[in-house]
Amino acid sequence: MSTPCRCASGAARAFKSSAAPRIAHRTFASYSPNSTRTAPGGTTACLREGQKAILESGKATGGFQGQLRSFSQSASRSKLKTIDQIRARNKGGPFNLTAAILFVAAGGGLWAYFTYEKERMARKRIADQTKGMGKPKVGGPFQLIDQNGNPFGSEDMLGKYSLVYFGFTHCPDICPDELDKMALMYDKVTEQCGKVLLPLMVTCDPARDNPKVLKEYLAEFHPDFIGLTGEYDKIKETCKAYRVYFSTPSSVKPGQDYLVDHSIYFYLMDPEGDFVEAIGRNFTADQAAKVISDHIKDWEKPLKKESRWQ
Repeated sequence: MSTPCRCASGAARAFKSSAAPRIAHRTFASYSPNSTRTAPGGTTACLREGQKAILESGKATGGFQGQLRSFSQSASRSKLKTIDQIRARNKGGPFNLTAAILFVAAGGGLWAYFTYEKERMARKRIADQTKGMGKPKVGGPFQLIDQNGNPFGSEDMLGKYSLVYFGFTHCPDICPDELDKMALMYDKVTEQCGKVLLPLMVTCDPARDNPKVLKEYLAEFHPDFIGLTGEYDKIKETCKAYRVYFSTPSSVKPGQDYLVDHSIYFYLMDPEGDFVEAIGRNFTADQAAKVISDHIKDWEKPLKKESRWQ
């Protein structure tokens, strides 16, 4: 036998006489079943014969395969367990249930915020439309008499929002309907914002609507309503300041019957006496109350919440 074969046989004999743990360690480190390495100066057949002898010796000791199998299985089990943990943790990917809830909540919050800001800016533009130079002004100074016979002027509206309506007590249908709606609007706004709104009715028929008539008439709709009357010229000036059309004759005989035509709007005025918005008949009581309440909530300056009428 050649020198490499003798070396392999000697290695097999030395392997038989060594301890089992040492055999397992050296065998795992050096053995590869598919190895085709050739020993220096020898043949591949002799090297394979030596490896075969080493394997047979390992079977005789009974420890080599057990340890090799145990090592392979424990490594594979550990690797499989780690992969399962990763898969379980990332089972739903980056968009799991918690992430979806947070995403929807954040999106809903942003939508609500930007919607509110858009509506607020729209209200601000409406409120600022008549405050610039060269724009028609709605409202202005006036001096009339309330339903108790006391003087009431435009300065008494300062510090609160005012809802001004122009009508007359002999109106057959429109004025009663609008005053009923005004009562609902006033109650809803008061419930949300407190008593920061003055409900005013200015008569377009001063010849028949004296303070006593106004007081009895408005008491049927709401106890907080304020009726205003005065001389014909004072009423005309007030209607002109508010851009209100009316067709009351300037001179009438006592007991004379006639009809009065007039504009049908509620005029919302801010605490500084500036016009904010006109509310027409197309608004329901709920819609109008929301418009008024939103404008009141947008107001950043102090409001007079005490009532001069108590």
